[in-house]
Amino acid sequence: MSPTQTAKKPRPAASPARAASGPEVADADRERIDAALDALADGRRVWPHLTLTQRMRLLERLHETLAAHAEEWAETAAAIAGLAPDSPLRGEVWLEGPHNAVTTVDALRATLAKLAAGHSPLDGIDLVPAPGGRLRAQTFPLTVADSLLLSGFTGEVWFEPGATADELRAAAGLGQLTPTEPAEIGLVLGAGNVASIPFADVLTELFAHNRVILLKVNPTHDRLLPVFERVLAPLIEPGLVRIVSGGGEVGAYLTQHPAVEHVHITGAAATLDTIVWGTGPQAKRRRRENRPVVRKPVTAELGGVSPIIVVPGRWTDADLAYQAENIATMRLENSGHNCIAGQVVVVSSDWDQRDAFLDALRDAYGSAPHRTPWYPGAQARLDAAASDYPDATWFADRTRALVEIDGDADPRALEQTEYFAPVLGVVSLPGNGQEFLDAAVVRANSALAGTLGANVLIDPDTEAALGDGFERAIADLRYGAIAINTWTAFVFMMPTLTWGAYPGNTLQDPGSGIGIVHNALLLDRAERSVARGPFRPFPRSAGALTGRGRFSVLPKPPWFVTSRTGAAVCEDFTRYRLTPDARTLSRIVAGALRS
Repeated sequence: MSPTQTAKKPRPAASPARAASGPEVADADRERIDAALDALADGRRVWPHLTLTQRMRLLERLHETLAAHAEEWAETAAAIAGLAPDSPLRGEVWLEGPHNAVTTVDALRATLAKLAAGHSPLDGIDLVPAPGGRLRAQTFPLTVADSLLLSGFTGEVWFEPGATADELRAAAGLGQLTPTEPAEIGLVLGAGNVASIPFADVLTELFAHNRVILLKVNPTHDRLLPVFERVLAPLIEPGLVRIVSGGGEVGAYLTQHPAVEHVHITGAAATLDTIVWGTGPQAKRRRRENRPVVRKPVTAELGGVSPIIVVPGRWTDADLAYQAENIATMRLENSGHNCIAGQVVVVSSDWDQRDAFLDALRDAYGSAPHRTPWYPGAQARLDAAASDYPDATWFADRTRALVEIDGDADPRALEQTEYFAPVLGVVSLPGNGQEFLDAAVVRANSALAGTLGANVLIDPDTEAALGDGFERAIADLRYGAIAINTWTAFVFMMPTLTWGAYPGNTLQDPGSGIGIVHNALLLDRAERSVARGPFRPFPRSAGALTGRGRFSVLPKPPWFVTSRTGAAVCEDFTRYRLTPDARTLSRIVAGALRS
């Protein structure tokens, strides 16, 4: 049983009981919450009677509502993030919003189509050995569109050690293997930084675990609530989803409501602790004695401090500049308000190109388009970084910091604090080749907070020279998402990969979270996902056709914060997913070549 699975039990037919005690909320809030839970009680009875074909039709209708409201979604999200109408960075709201939503919907529909035909979602996908007695499956790309739009990028799901191919194929499908079982009522406490997270979490809960869902929108996304209601209308109409807004008092009331049988949160560890253990002097005692305030299953995605391991090799000037822009993107996309933002660059002190690399990094980080951090509390976190590291170098009117740990400087604040704002650090370790890589893996595993995502940059010749040692090092990284020559946000964006912390966390020690989300193939016993991208973009990637590396037809990826045409290309990426046509595809190609 995976961490997000819980034993099923029969559900009462009556409407959900009202919360007799617990956190106080306004009468109007209480009435609308209880009305929403009444509707979900009806939807809970509807869901087991829907066939897989009928559920596929719901997903088709979701695709239609997304197509109708994608632009409204993107425009609203851009306004929340403070992006000007002519900003090239507006591409991020298209990718993180409607693009991620529609690819999730379409991938889930493909999974249900396989199940309805009597096949496993893993049928047609090879399960091959991975280090440590594991199996892995390449689950991206699975479509022609994926291969075309994201040329040179691949993604694998690695499974728990010991899981057999027959077991994994039989278990793939999760809740959709038993669609007639009684449904639960679940609560999703939506993230406030990326607009597609609540949408994807709702679909994961509904389709992976047969839970009808009450979604509480984070206050930062209150302006998106009408958009969510229009987009999710196919699930709202039959009572499968309800959406409410409100602050912390509403969230607390919901988590303790007797009608809610499961809670999923994307947010901060402190918020999870408050939900599970409460506040005040009794909270520590409750944690120590394992007496949670909320006595129901809770899953969570909580973020962490993500490393960027730079394996020394022989890089050209163009390689240095390109990978510096890659790193700048990992930190600056969405103003650094990402649980998966790269924060600690680990570089070799013995690399003879170290100084040239750091020069390129400073240039890319400092010259990337300016934007004001917008997420609540960002300035306080930047002030904390300034206090932690008074010698940091500041850029863009002191809205982004670069911390280079030298001499006796203490890296612990950088490695243990998820700043959730534009703070990028550099730490150095001795060694080259396998010696450096192994030391960097140990440093990431032992010193950095969390286990959500790790990034590794390595040139093709060095990777080939390391051979099996490189794959072993990847296996040793204890992270739920690993990106090689790309960013772990790629894993987040691809619904046929899995997303979540490395397994093993508990409510008493939650780390980066508990459980898996996204996972449109509905895979069981997944341990991590690994994305791989080209070290060099087109046209320099053409060298891979006769040598080492990965060929890609993409020049600069459109999600790079330095892409001049990112806004237009990302919008067209999304429109092509919604309504494929040759004209949109030609615009994507033309825009990408001008990036």
